[in-house]
Amino acid sequence: MIRFFEKYKRFAGVMIVVSVIIIILFYNALKPIPVLPIYQPAMVASELVDEELQHVKKYHRIADFAFINQNGQTVTQNDYEGFIYVADFFFTTCPTICPVMTDNMVFLQQQLANVPNVKLLSHTVTPEIDSVPVLKKYALKKGVDDTRWNLVTGKKKEIYTLARSSYMVVKTSGDGGPFDMIHTENFVLVDPQGRIRGYYDGTQTEAMQTLLDDIEILQQELKK
Repeated sequence: MIRFFEKYKRFAGVMIVVSVIIIILFYNALKPIPVLPIYQPAMVASELVDEELQHVKKYHRIADFAFINQNGQTVTQNDYEGFIYVADFFFTTCPTICPVMTDNMVFLQQQLANVPNVKLLSHTVTPEIDSVPVLKKYALKKGVDDTRWNLVTGKKKEIYTLARSSYMVVKTSGDGGPFDMIHTENFVLVDPQGRIRGYYDGTQTEAMQTLLDDIEILQQELKK
């Protein structure tokens, strides 16, 4: 009996290895592939969405835009076409959440330094204060890589409209009129087709790791 088992020991070992490999292959084949949602206005809190869009359930994309960056250059949607990007809204004199948000954008810039198809885009909500020289000074202070990250200014109404009707990240108004924005802390993940794929709390370190993980998921989706 012992000789019988010794005779087939090698065969049994091979079969065990083959069985393990087959089980792993089946597991990987059957394991659900993570896919990020495509956010539509109807999926976002109504206070952050323009009334005319709150019913929209498909085909939402970031609208065309044209703003001026920290180098005095015009930045449009064409500069982000074909790229994954992370967008937010801030202002340089903000004493509360904006400094934390900017620090987290700097963190993302560092983590994505070797990922060439991902960019960053920050819009000021106080263009009357954040002129090009002010944005440039702020960018230099924060270590912004202007080949990957634009800080943009422009007409306040246009910035507000984009924030509310495209990115869906601002409340209706502040204290100074219909275009005095109350911006949120949200970072917005946008895919190369201009579709929103995720929202993240820009003040939370843990959310930044989730965002990086989701960028990797989106990268895998694009490879297919």
